[in-house]
Amino acid sequence: MDCSPTFCVPGFWNLFTIFRIRSSRRRRRRLHSLGLAAMPEKRPFERLPADVSPINYSLCLKPDLLDFTFEGKLEAAAQVRQATNQIVMNCADIDIITASYVPEGDEEIHATGFNYQNEDEKVTLSFPSTLQPGTGTLKIDFVGELNDKMKGFYRSKYTTPSGEVRYAAVTQFEATDARRAFPCWDEPAIKATFDISLVVPKDRVALSNMNVIDRKPYPDDENVVEVKFARTPVMSTYLVAFVVGEYDFVETRSKDGVCVRVYTPVGKAEQGKFALEVAAKTLPFYKDYFNVPYPLPKIDLIAIADFAAGAMENWGLVTYRETALLIDSKNSCSSSRQWVALVVGHELAHQWFGNLVTMEWWTHLWLNEGFASWIEYLCVDHCFPEYDIWTQFVSADYTRAQELDALDNSHPIEVSVGHPSEVDEIFDAISYSKGASVIRMLHDYIGDTDFKKGMNMYLTKFQQKNAATEDLWECLEGASGKPIAAVMNTWTKQMGFPLIYVEAEQVENDRLLKLSQRKFCASGPYVGEDCPQWMVPITISTSEDPNHAKLKILMDKPEMDVVLKNVKPDQWVKLNLGTVGFYRTQYSSAMLESLLPGIRDLSLPPVDRLGLQNDLFSLARAGIISTVEVLKVMEAFVNEPNYTVWSDLSCNLGILSTLLSHTDFYEEIQEFVKDVFSPIGERLGWDPKPGEGHLDALLRGLVLGKLGKAGHKATLEEARRRFKDHVEGKQILSADLRSPVYLTVLKHGDGTTLDIMIKLHKQADMQEEKNRIERVLGATLSPELIQKVLTFALSEEVRPQDTVSVIGGVAGGSKHGRKAAWKFIKDNWEELYNRYQGGFLISRLIKLSVEGFAVDKMAGEVKAFFESHPAPSAERTIQQCCENILLNAAWLKRDAESIHQYLLQRKASPPTV
Repeated sequence: MDCSPTFCVPGFWNLFTIFRIRSSRRRRRRLHSLGLAAMPEKRPFERLPADVSPINYSLCLKPDLLDFTFEGKLEAAAQVRQATNQIVMNCADIDIITASYVPEGDEEIHATGFNYQNEDEKVTLSFPSTLQPGTGTLKIDFVGELNDKMKGFYRSKYTTPSGEVRYAAVTQFEATDARRAFPCWDEPAIKATFDISLVVPKDRVALSNMNVIDRKPYPDDENVVEVKFARTPVMSTYLVAFVVGEYDFVETRSKDGVCVRVYTPVGKAEQGKFALEVAAKTLPFYKDYFNVPYPLPKIDLIAIADFAAGAMENWGLVTYRETALLIDSKNSCSSSRQWVALVVGHELAHQWFGNLVTMEWWTHLWLNEGFASWIEYLCVDHCFPEYDIWTQFVSADYTRAQELDALDNSHPIEVSVGHPSEVDEIFDAISYSKGASVIRMLHDYIGDTDFKKGMNMYLTKFQQKNAATEDLWECLEGASGKPIAAVMNTWTKQMGFPLIYVEAEQVENDRLLKLSQRKFCASGPYVGEDCPQWMVPITISTSEDPNHAKLKILMDKPEMDVVLKNVKPDQWVKLNLGTVGFYRTQYSSAMLESLLPGIRDLSLPPVDRLGLQNDLFSLARAGIISTVEVLKVMEAFVNEPNYTVWSDLSCNLGILSTLLSHTDFYEEIQEFVKDVFSPIGERLGWDPKPGEGHLDALLRGLVLGKLGKAGHKATLEEARRRFKDHVEGKQILSADLRSPVYLTVLKHGDGTTLDIMIKLHKQADMQEEKNRIERVLGATLSPELIQKVLTFALSEEVRPQDTVSVIGGVAGGSKHGRKAAWKFIKDNWEELYNRYQGGFLISRLIKLSVEGFAVDKMAGEVKAFFESHPAPSAERTIQQCCENILLNAAWLKRDAESIHQYLLQRKASPPTV
């Protein structure tokens, strides 16, 4: 399931650092005084008893698309392992009508009671006599509701081409919501086969995991048919899926003969062709990579109107948000194509890694998600080498994971999970992005050949079974002969990652490097007694050959000396070639000084330029170096041509702009942004040049958006001109220019501009365009218009899953927007919580809305609000947000004045480039 003269970096233990440690201790005391340094106690929880387990579920469901209810019949072939007079199953929001158990060759025993444990989402069926060991059939008739919560068996609203509002019945079972569709043993390790039948209106499409084997009229109603699907392989309940609705499709066969279909809203089959092409290339790629064939006869990919996640890997029937699957040749931007390619790659990887071999329990969720989040890039790189996708990985996943993992309220990759409410908490950047980053590091450490060999051993050994993280390490260790478990346990079982401090000394023709590792903390140097240690695969390159490692070592202790042979005094030395190792690097002043020309003359590879800048920004954020020094480095990127490097610079300057919106010199940082981005903006211009490709389109949109938002005069004038032509139908904006133009005119526009944007939203036939508009509405600055946008967020015009990005856009748009969004959330909490509770959208809403604050008392206010309005699945997110607010406040106190002075001085005497 699936967002930079002279340079002095202080060494670790000088007076500057001692000052930082003291202030870091003060910040930690502040965290403790607010009660933010420890997670709340876990709720008591027990897994299902092992005395009865399923062999096969024969399940028939009849949804009512008008009354939003469904009837169900379950006949489960079950194994009684030890004598019992009760069967405990998972069950939530379902009413059981009758239940009985028929021992093989014996008489039916009717259940005499159903005891629902609603808090634990379980039901206990009691029987008047003991069920003896052996096999039998459990029969249950039940009814349920097609809910509007985007989980379980739920309803999804759509509009027909003629404008009529209708509903589809769809599923989302991960992590623990199959129990909302039928009583079941809803744990990933309790696998069984499934025979599914759906009783549906005959003019509707009915889909499930397997192919249709029978379709026959339903007795007593000529408008209804019963659709039967082939038996599934042995699988976990969270991967079961069914969809009933109106859809068109496009289809093809992969070169291995698998039938691939992409289902779209009616009339939009053309928009499924790009995803179909990607899926047809991806299945054979994975088959070859894993050396294991795709195990089902077909795969369907379907666009669902109301969908909380990006997509879900149900075996053979993968569900997607419309924006993660549909591409229109005229109205989809380059970033949307890339997103669709990545999400398709991610979900299809799960068909092997997750579906064929499944984690034993949610503690190992990261293995599913981290692996798929890594290999999706491998797959897209194979299908679209022109995307330079691995450089983008560093900006999109690696740095995002490090940002979260530097907090005191992070968590290890492997988290012990019990109660269902805890599972949603770990669908975060640690499980996905850090998981992907450490697998990328592991792949690099092992080498591709041995990695593939180990993957094949793992998938072959555990197919149709369950596995734990240790099982994968064992297979990779067997294939590579390297100490995989010992190395990887340091990355998965403890939270955080190291900061490697390095200084160098020339000894005749060699370079002696002194390395030391300490835990990297967002609040400053680590001050605990027992500093965690990692086994760190380290690569070292030099200016002699910047693209290849001169030396690879495994740093398995706190300090190491390394000798690089034959390195001339004028050559630079860089750690972490390709920004693959999951650590940050702090260089001595002299080493950093020697690396800076490599940014200007581009002799450092793009991904290394990005990593160097990102490390420095994070060191400044943590108070280990001065923010002013990083601003100076950012100015060295004046000749930068690479989209992803600019993307990361842009993101970091955005963080700094948000921070400085709390000061009275916000305009000065906007001037800095304009100065940094103007040269590249002028080089690119507004219109594509012959021979440009995917990355140029992404870069143009990024740069124009940045300049427009900062109020760059020429950009603003051109954006207004093009927007007017677009609205009047004279010259329609290209899809790649719409976001930056919309953002620019809204940020510097009035109520009329907002009205036009909302009208464009209403007229848009494509969800991508609606989302594009929703994400930028919060850029508007007037308090009155901000309220209008917030009201719009909860209106019928915005799909439930997209309300979050509208409110988040307001919070990220301005200082006033942040306050207004927070007040709006508090005022509308009941409605928002009711809509998103128990899912990760509630966490995302909270994070987007409050983490930009930078005043100590706001951390207390946020904490107090959620103490009186609990959100169990977002507890960790709330802790992280409060910690970030305190860190922002400390950063502002520490560096605001020096940043202000630097910006004033720069204005007085602009730097010559």
